[in-house]
Amino acid sequence: MTGAPYASLSPDRVLASLAAVGLEPDGRLLALNSFENRVYQVGIEDAAPVVAKFYRPARWSDAAIAEEHAFALELADAELPVVAPLVIDGATLHHVEGFRVAVYPRRGGRAPTLESADHLAWMGRLIARIHAVGARARFASRGAIDLDTFLYGASAAVLASPLLPDGLDRRYRAAVEALAAPLAAAFSHASARTLRLHGDCHPGNVLWTDHGPHFVDLDDARMGPAVQDLWMLAPDRRALDLLLEGYTEFRDFDYREIALIEPLRLMRQVHWAGWIAARWGDPAFPAAFAHVGEPRWWEQHVGDLAEAARTLNDP
Repeated sequence: MTGAPYASLSPDRVLASLAAVGLEPDGRLLALNSFENRVYQVGIEDAAPVVAKFYRPARWSDAAIAEEHAFALELADAELPVVAPLVIDGATLHHVEGFRVAVYPRRGGRAPTLESADHLAWMGRLIARIHAVGARARFASRGAIDLDTFLYGASAAVLASPLLPDGLDRRYRAAVEALAAPLAAAFSHASARTLRLHGDCHPGNVLWTDHGPHFVDLDDARMGPAVQDLWMLAPDRRALDLLLEGYTEFRDFDYREIALIEPLRLMRQVHWAGWIAARWGDPAFPAAFAHVGEPRWWEQHVGDLAEAARTLNDP
């Protein structure tokens, strides 16, 4: 959706949505940092505040959201520290006020310390346990971390957007085409098994408390290789080794997947640009990512992709 899907989501409508699912808002409302969806902390009468997530219209199907929620509940049932949606009147997804809404318990915390050996090993152990649950079944509706979505689909969104400056489209197409073959070869050579993943396991989606970490926001959960949930938490090889030291206490790891880290990083770059391009009609995006509207950003982005393609294609 390229328009302004949240233009009608006023504070009154947020509170009315919570009342419609059977809660009693006390009028306190705090918008939380989120661009893809709209997320609010809402005060509740005589109870702890909750977090209400209003899904972006047309992004996920109801079936895909149901898989996200079922996975989160499955992880919570396995006593893993993942914030799962509340089941209210037998449902986790509610259609109210023209939006699809899920309600979560509020959980606080701070960012993990990626320089800490203890933090890294602890997160590795928990990710291994998440993957042990994720390997029990497969997503049917949520798709995968693959070239179709993260390269071809994302680049199509860029090419369809007015953001790409005139004259850069040919170079952009060439850079994407040059990336396709080596990226496909990397996945083929790694022969990685896919499983249900968190999918977007970066430090902002891990909250640390005195009791350790918990994981939030499964909105990008997909099928993919295990290393996808590790590399964004590893700023260097030492950090990756510490994550894997913890991970392999609970689950085997196929070390061939380490060769996928750079391809996954590149695919994330392409996907991020495509995500911005596809959402540019939402007023929140130009306000937050004004630099992406400048030709020099796209010059740099296209140059980075072309250089990456040359490196990957260098025998």
